[in-house]
Amino acid sequence: MHRLQHLANRSLIAGVFDQSPALVRTKARETACLVQSIRLKTQGPVEQYGLKRFSTAEATVILRENGKMREKTLTMDTLNPQVKAVEYAVRGPIVTKAGDIERGLQQGQKHPFTEVIKANIGDSHAMGQKPITFLRQVVALCSFPELLNSSSFPEDAKQRARRILQGCGGQSLGSYSASQGVDCIRQDVAVYIEQRDKGVPADWDNIYLTTGASDGIVSILKMLVSGQGRSRSGVMIPIPQYPLYSAAISELEAVQINYYLDEDNCWALDINELHRAYQAAKEHCHPRVICIINPGNPTGQVQSRKCIEDVLHFAYEENLFVMSDEVYQDNVYSPDLQFHSFKKVLYEMGPEYFNTVELASFHSTSKGYSGECGFRGGYMEVLNLDLEVKAQLVKLLSVRLCPPVSGQAAMDVIVNPPLPHEPSYLQFHKEKSAVLGALAEKAQVTEQTLNTVPGIKCNPVQGAMYAFPRIFIPPRAVEEAKSLGMSPDMMYCLRLLEETGICLVPGSGFGQREGTYHFRMTILPTTEKLKVLLEKLRDFHIKFLKEYASLEEPKR
Repeated sequence: MHRLQHLANRSLIAGVFDQSPALVRTKARETACLVQSIRLKTQGPVEQYGLKRFSTAEATVILRENGKMREKTLTMDTLNPQVKAVEYAVRGPIVTKAGDIERGLQQGQKHPFTEVIKANIGDSHAMGQKPITFLRQVVALCSFPELLNSSSFPEDAKQRARRILQGCGGQSLGSYSASQGVDCIRQDVAVYIEQRDKGVPADWDNIYLTTGASDGIVSILKMLVSGQGRSRSGVMIPIPQYPLYSAAISELEAVQINYYLDEDNCWALDINELHRAYQAAKEHCHPRVICIINPGNPTGQVQSRKCIEDVLHFAYEENLFVMSDEVYQDNVYSPDLQFHSFKKVLYEMGPEYFNTVELASFHSTSKGYSGECGFRGGYMEVLNLDLEVKAQLVKLLSVRLCPPVSGQAAMDVIVNPPLPHEPSYLQFHKEKSAVLGALAEKAQVTEQTLNTVPGIKCNPVQGAMYAFPRIFIPPRAVEEAKSLGMSPDMMYCLRLLEETGICLVPGSGFGQREGTYHFRMTILPTTEKLKVLLEKLRDFHIKFLKEYASLEEPKR
């Protein structure tokens, strides 16, 4: 603004000698009015204290006139290299591209499809799933306690809300909780675990409420990473894996140790493969922890009790910390399979195991039947932790103050649902059964449909929310992808998106055996939309094979 005034005055002075006095006075008044108008629009507290206000452009001009430009402190050269190493395929470049296409469609751009179908992430509500009524009622009551006087809410929801609020500072969901979480909710989690595991004891002092399961997983990994060189902590993770693990390992500068799941045996854990990976890793790091995802993400398998027992015995023998990601424990669809918690199996292996093996188990509001991703609720149970280390864990958790208290309230409903004698039970049971029944149906439809497509082989979707089929990509397409500097399944998924509007995640983002290609897709779209997706995918894949492999026979 000050520069504008200066320029206006300079223009006026420059024309003094060319104009008549009356015209000069008129122009002076016009200029003064213009400057005053600009001042009224831009003047604020800065000018009131006698300071100059500069726009970014003005400041840049002044710096250039002084012959120097301030360099940015944070550049790609100065950025933490561990941040650059982090990759998270679930929200990677294909998802970014899908967002661009979606915005283009909204602005009238033409594509060979009318909508983007996002099957890349396990976000149930974004794909149309309705909230569980009872959960939302309890959280609403906690958020706005005046509703406790309303006859529109059932008494069992009000009872839970009152109990949660009594555990909150000032009886308000807006207060901080203890770093480990609200005590009464931690107690409810312990009761839930004990009932789930048929009487295996659970101590609520071992329960920590978290910001989704991810927060707990990263916190435990932080505790485990130490050492330098060959003594640096190694973390054993399944391949394929959920990219949170590889991302956290990169950020923490730990050593990633891959053990491969057995695709030919429905992605089962193979104890011989665990020994192979462990022995190979000992040459360059110190393996300290093994991570398991059960039911599996992205692979959708449900591990047998025998597999779990083998893993726990292996961890006992090799002195490994066990991290069991069990966020899909409610998502089991195969009628001849059931979820076995690592804790229950550990207990059944006897005191020698149960009292010594360090085990952290994780659960979340985001998956299961509730699909409440946005609340960011979760918990972890940590067993057999050294007492001094336990104090350090509480200290680490206190740095982030506490998990969202609304998410804690949502987690409480997951572990403390309506009982058969309570007024909300029938509706709750109906809604829960409908969600899980629909998912089981879509799991079967997805597997069966994909297995009718030449060049695609899909294992049974036994649980979780995903299919991870193997796809045949012809050599010509592989070579073209390499020439473009991308993995073949990335090129495949990018072409799929651009030609059909279907957004999937390439298998390379999760890890896979050399020379094999996959993609991950959720089974969360509505049944109607899922069938459309699968039909478009089938047509695309056949067209893709014809384009690149007219003389080649697709492998099954």
